[in-house]
Amino acid sequence: MFLIFDTETTGLPKKWSAPLTDFDNWPRAIQVAWQVHDLSGKCISNQSYIVYPDGFSIPYDSEKIHGISTELGKKIGVEINFVLDKFHEDLKNSKFICGHNLNFDEKILGSEYLRSRGTNPIQDFPKIDTCTEETAGICMLTGGRGRKFKLPTLMELYKHLFNQEFDSAHNASADVEATALCLFKLLKEKKIHPSSLSDKNEILDELINLDLSKVIVTDINHIDLFEESRKLKEDKNLEKNQKHSKPDIKKQEFKFAHLHSYTQFSILQSTSKISDFLNYSIEFSHDAIAITDKSNLMGAFHFIKTLKLYNENLKEGQKYIKPIIGCELNICENHLDKSNRDNGYQMVFLAKNKNGFRNLSKLSSIANIDGFYYLPRIDKKILKEYSEDIIVLSGGLSGEISSKILNQGEEKAEESLAWWKDTFGSDFYLEIQRHNQENEDYIIPIIKEFSSKHDIKIIATNNTFYTTKTEANAHDILLCVREGEKQSVPIGKGRGFRYGLPNQEYWYKSKDEMFELFKDIPESIYNISEIIDKIEPFELAREVLLPDFKIPKKFIQKNDFDNQKGQNLYLRHLTLEGVKSKYKEIDKDLKERVDFELDVISKTGYPGYFLIVQDFISAARNMGVSVGPGRGSAAGSVVAYALGITSIDPIKYNLLFERFLNPDRVSLPDIDIDFDDEGRNKVIEYVVDKYGSQQVAQIITYGRMAAKSSIRDTGRVLDLSLSEVDRISKLVPNMKLGDIFSKKEIDLKSQLRTDEFSRVSELKKLYNSKDLSAQTLKQASLLEGSLRNTGIHACGVIITPSDISEFVPITKAKDSDFYVTQFDNSVVEDAGLLKMDFLGLKTLTIIKDTVKLIKYKYDKQLYPEEFPLNDKKTYELFQRGETVGIFQYESLGMQKYLKDLKPSNFNDLIAMNALYRPGPLEYIPSFISRKNGSEPITYDIPEMEEFLNETYGITVYQEQVMSLSQKISGFSKGEADLLRKAMGKKIFSLIEKLKPKFMTGGQENGHSIEILEKIWKDWEAFASYAFNKSHSTCYALIGYQTAYLKANYPSEYMAAVLSNNMNDIKQVTFFMEECKRMGVRVLGPDINESFYKFNVNEDKAIRFGMGAVKGVGKGAVETIVKNRKDGSYKDIYDFAKRIDLRLANKKTFENLILAGGLDSFNNKRAQYFQIDNDGLTFLEKAIRHGAKHQELINSSQISMFENESIDNQTDLVIPDCEEWINLERLKKEREVVGIYISAHPLDDYLREIKNFTSAGLSSLNDLNRIINKDLYVGGIINEVEHLQTKTGNGFAVFSFEDFNDQYQFRIFGEDYLKYKHLIEENKILRLRISIREGWVNRETGRVGDPRIQFLNMELLDGIIDSSSKKITLKIDSSTLNLDEVKKLKKIFSKHKGSKPVYFDILDTNNEIKLNMISQQTKVSITKDLLKSLEKEEFSYKLN
Repeated sequence: MFLIFDTETTGLPKKWSAPLTDFDNWPRAIQVAWQVHDLSGKCISNQSYIVYPDGFSIPYDSEKIHGISTELGKKIGVEINFVLDKFHEDLKNSKFICGHNLNFDEKILGSEYLRSRGTNPIQDFPKIDTCTEETAGICMLTGGRGRKFKLPTLMELYKHLFNQEFDSAHNASADVEATALCLFKLLKEKKIHPSSLSDKNEILDELINLDLSKVIVTDINHIDLFEESRKLKEDKNLEKNQKHSKPDIKKQEFKFAHLHSYTQFSILQSTSKISDFLNYSIEFSHDAIAITDKSNLMGAFHFIKTLKLYNENLKEGQKYIKPIIGCELNICENHLDKSNRDNGYQMVFLAKNKNGFRNLSKLSSIANIDGFYYLPRIDKKILKEYSEDIIVLSGGLSGEISSKILNQGEEKAEESLAWWKDTFGSDFYLEIQRHNQENEDYIIPIIKEFSSKHDIKIIATNNTFYTTKTEANAHDILLCVREGEKQSVPIGKGRGFRYGLPNQEYWYKSKDEMFELFKDIPESIYNISEIIDKIEPFELAREVLLPDFKIPKKFIQKNDFDNQKGQNLYLRHLTLEGVKSKYKEIDKDLKERVDFELDVISKTGYPGYFLIVQDFISAARNMGVSVGPGRGSAAGSVVAYALGITSIDPIKYNLLFERFLNPDRVSLPDIDIDFDDEGRNKVIEYVVDKYGSQQVAQIITYGRMAAKSSIRDTGRVLDLSLSEVDRISKLVPNMKLGDIFSKKEIDLKSQLRTDEFSRVSELKKLYNSKDLSAQTLKQASLLEGSLRNTGIHACGVIITPSDISEFVPITKAKDSDFYVTQFDNSVVEDAGLLKMDFLGLKTLTIIKDTVKLIKYKYDKQLYPEEFPLNDKKTYELFQRGETVGIFQYESLGMQKYLKDLKPSNFNDLIAMNALYRPGPLEYIPSFISRKNGSEPITYDIPEMEEFLNETYGITVYQEQVMSLSQKISGFSKGEADLLRKAMGKKIFSLIEKLKPKFMTGGQENGHSIEILEKIWKDWEAFASYAFNKSHSTCYALIGYQTAYLKANYPSEYMAAVLSNNMNDIKQVTFFMEECKRMGVRVLGPDINESFYKFNVNEDKAIRFGMGAVKGVGKGAVETIVKNRKDGSYKDIYDFAKRIDLRLANKKTFENLILAGGLDSFNNKRAQYFQIDNDGLTFLEKAIRHGAKHQELINSSQISMFENESIDNQTDLVIPDCEEWINLERLKKEREVVGIYISAHPLDDYLREIKNFTSAGLSSLNDLNRIINKDLYVGGIINEVEHLQTKTGNGFAVFSFEDFNDQYQFRIFGEDYLKYKHLIEENKILRLRISIREGWVNRETGRVGDPRIQFLNMELLDGIIDSSSKKITLKIDSSTLNLDEVKKLKKIFSKHKGSKPVYFDILDTNNEIKLNMISQQTKVSITKDLLKSLEKEEFSYKLN
């Protein structure tokens, strides 16, 4: 009746969906056990057989589960055909086959039947399984997929049903016994309902009365399979040891290197730095170092560079260390197949030479680009194509050979071995490892046997994930960071476990330690010498290779193989054409300058570079992309100016070409280009189209764990409380943890501010304690600097002559459609790659948007490059310091200096841009004084005036030093640039080398040694601060353009500024305040005036952009703008009828209403949300009304009468209701926009806040700076939560906002009880608070974060009356007259009271202030009084 069976196998299938005839996929049965029970539960047949392993071996991993070894199978096993015959006999007498996880066992047995007989008798047999969703619901074990209960194992089900364990799990005979008991209990109690029994009521009725004791078979004796296998192995080993006595091993000289080592470039998988490998290799006297990172070559260039530097500077006693570049790659069946997960096998590949590296680079690129599916992969077909000059190691436990030994058996492993040997010959090595693991010990004898049988050499390796054993714990934490797990989660496979290394043996061992580990197999160590000798060292650095720029046919020259002659001719042609259009006259000096530049460009071999840059900049302008005037030293080139690469005339501003391209020092010129940030991608797409996607890539960046992030990551993994992690992080200054814990106290004191030093002292105390915080700090300091992730360089783009993977390994990034180099920005140029910086500059977008607005508003086309540089309004704006929103000039410090300087020409702006930075900042007062005539302008020698007169005798620019060195001492252009570099970068050896030439040349030109010494000394002091004039000029020009627009088109400019800060609500608030100061009104959104971005209306007021309203997308705005071209929207009905309701949904309507976008219809906002008897809001009805109207219009069956019915369709009547109170209306407005637009709840309390608060909420952003200070702050409560502590005491968390910021307060204990009645939403309050030191932890003695103590809370309303003690009027004596006195008397007479009136009479000419009190007048200080004074423009102060 019921045949219950179970199998034990050689493993699991690779593909569960594979057909049962895929015999390579389906594992072999090595034990089959079954019982047959009749309807009463009685066992009528009980069979159990071990299967003889014929033609296969039983893998180690399978043996570890069930205990059946190959030896045991061969000793007591029977032929599979015999087992199948016996099973079939019982099957014929059964109606149902049953099992636990029957789906697996029936497929194993089915595959065996098909393999042996060609048919599968159990395929369509009725089935009953005890591992189903029903039994999952019975056991209710968490951890299933999709938050369901997980399917129970047989042990879990048995324990739940019988409340006891059962022995011999994973022995098929014991499993069958347990399954039978579970099955009959479940059926008896009707807990499962198998579909095979759905129409068998008579059977189910019988089973209810079943006696479970009959199910038990009493005479079964289960074999202890583990014990039997162990005995056989012991006997075999004893026999083996008796045959082979170990010979004496004599150690011989050998070369050594670790050949399986990961660095930090195996992201979040290794803590080892390249420098650590080098240091320990020197200490251990290793002969070579190999890096074999996982699937990438990111560290290759840095590695070669580091070892080259070491080898070129060997100290006494040090020896040459050979660099070996390798990579561990995942080899799968088909790297393009992404239908099922196949992580493949991890094999190690080493580059024998430069060609080998090229092939390795290709393999890594293909793995990351084409083969990525969960992880990077390649297959054997690809590997064969790029196998030349590559050495292969078979890998560790995850390598194909070892993995197949463990999981599929020796036969499968040996089959795979043949492919590797055939493909790589003597460059294939079998790898063995000893990390004190049983599975490794099991593999080694088999690998040795393979080695001997197939004549393949063995190599001993140690997987090195960290450099020293003490880093093992830090490394485990790193793995937890990668997996997002806590360290407390146990290491293992499956749910409830995490990935981790099995022990702490994975460090960078010395050659002696490695020999000791493998002294019984010494050849595995000696063979390493052979690999080291096979490696030919190579360089990765090379000259930059430029892509071939196609020139017009008429410039192509014969026998011009590298196209240089033709490119030089074409460059000269373009330059001369540009010079003609840019300059009215071409004098001798200009011609000489152009010839000089073109000659240098030709000799240095970079005409193609200029042509490439000129081409995409020209394309950018043609596409309407704004291009900056230049940046950096490129602006010093007349050629660049003539080609349109820059917009600054270097002749006019005395900019030097040699600062850009030194004729004596050949290096690739560096032209960085600014584009408007919206158009930047268009230019990159143009470059991709022109050169091909295979030749263009972006540059990778490496994100490293900084001090604070390493603390946060470590704290999370170690389960340190979030509050403690946050507290520790805040103690860390801008300094590395390694420096904090290694530097002496005196050094720390000199480098840190007082408050920082006190926090660091606490940090060091923590580090030296013994609690979890100390452990967190210690491990975090080990992890600091580790690579955490990769990103994309903000602006760098690589262009190569052909397929980029021929030059550098590449990968892909999540947030980019382009390839990404595996080498980072610091080395790509050294690796021979042409790097272009395509920078997105928001300011250019602001200028572009302003110009568009002016064109739209006034039909006036402006060209920023044509703005006059002598505009009076613009300089007046600079002189007033009103430079908020002005590029490069908007900081408070700069505003102050501009007011003092009063710039009157463009040179002043260039100089201020150069001076306003650390270092030269101290020269600004002198610069201002000289400009304004209060300090004399002096020159050490008359020759200096020519170059220093524009900066009033002060050396500001590097170009001035360069020009003066040529003038005073006869330096060549190249030498002058070397002097600039030496002084700027403080290269003292070069400074000393150039000084004698300067002195000699100066004396020959008639200058005294004393004067020359003074000049040289001044230069040494200042040259390191001197700035690049070319860059300063370019950016000063952009700054001037923004100021010109702000001065002449203030509304349009500020609208563009607001548009380009739309996503940062704090910035929007900041710039709205500036608009207010300027007298420019900012109005809320309006569907009849607003666009997506901010714009300007007919009254020159700025209209809020609809795109700034939450839930209003571009599509919605487009349909609103498009349809109002036919006329303004008259009302809500007209609006709903005309716009595309597929693009503007109900949420769009609601949010536009709440933001005030429909206020022009003169309805109350509340009316739209009024609910009628149908339960619908008026807005919903209006939208439906509009939809119906559109439906009728769009109908293809409209008749003449239907047209008439559309015209006659009557609009709904809008219901009247009370408008929301002001606070509610503003709150809803803020919810959809992020700020208050139409008004601010605190507007009516400006006087109270101005006179009776001492600080804004922004001052609370750093409490450490205001400890022990009492403050008054005013604002409105936006959100409040009344909560309870664990002990049941009440407390509150409330968000408090003023005009500029908001702060979240927490109030507890008696303070909470005292002020609870005031802590309500929309309450407008004044808080008196005190900032106190944090509480001291009694157990640790640590001081917590500063805390806020509440001294008082009161309503702002009425505070003028209650808190004003007196009023003081400030009056300028020059404006004081009888009329003013009469006005005052009149005001005071209406507000008589008891408060005294004081007067501050100011005489500004003589700087005299007279303080007086009115003897007769006393007033009542109220809002009305203050309004009256303000109306008559009297200035006052309240006390």
